[in-house]
Amino acid sequence: MSEQPVIPPQAPTLAGSGPPPMPQARSAPRAGPAPSLASTPPAGSASTARYPWYLRFSWILALVVGTLAYVATFVIMLLTRNPTILPTVLLVGAATIPLTVLLFAQSSRVGPLVPTRTVLVTVALGGLFGICAAGLEETIAGLLLGKASILLVGVIEETAKLVVPLIVLGLAHRSTRGGGVVIGIAAGTGFAVLETMGYGFNALLSRSGGLGALDSTLILRGILVPAGHVAWTGAICAALLTLTILAHRAFVRRALPPAGKVAAGTRSTGAEYTIPSPR
Repeated sequence: MSEQPVIPPQAPTLAGSGPPPMPQARSAPRAGPAPSLASTPPAGSASTARYPWYLRFSWILALVVGTLAYVATFVIMLLTRNPTILPTVLLVGAATIPLTVLLFAQSSRVGPLVPTRTVLVTVALGGLFGICAAGLEETIAGLLLGKASILLVGVIEETAKLVVPLIVLGLAHRSTRGGGVVIGIAAGTGFAVLETMGYGFNALLSRSGGLGALDSTLILRGILVPAGHVAWTGAICAALLTLTILAHRAFVRRALPPAGKVAAGTRSTGAEYTIPSPR
């Protein structure tokens, strides 16, 4: 008689109140990890597609847009007879081809070889320092040697172009590992752009010059610059960076035997010692 009133009220209360909240509490945590698991593949795919194909082939866009911009600005300057467009014509005509070569050397499937900030700093400082130092040295050589100083122009210019990229490689060699050619091309690009603008301006102001001489000078410089300032400086910087890496590896390999002896001695005492790999 006493067991019947006690058991029935407890059974319905546990059966009626327990099941509704339990699936809600368990369904909430199950719904939480599902979107997180679904969101991890896009994150991985976004990291792999961080440098898409249209950025990898941006050098083609730079070549096409730069060529069309040069033709458009030159024609507008002829039609309007407005001399204020002349600096734009000089800049676009001088920068199109070197910038195309720089973007081509910088791009790869995995992304840019050198950080963009490093490249921009090298272009600006390399061009400014190189053109100023080369102009000053050529003037001094002309005063001392006269016409014979023309034989030293190549040595003076190439030496002046190497100062900034060597400093950049020395300070940021870890972030530019394998990108020494890009640093050299960046310095050559800055130098070539400023020098081409100077040659174009001189052709415009010369006695037998004019807009025709300006146009022919910019086109000729655009053809010669990739195989001149840009390629030469890039090859030298790549060679110097390779020699630096090889010298560092040789030094590490020579230092490995003493380090191994130290490691053996420390292991006997129970201490931990790690030997850096030569790579």
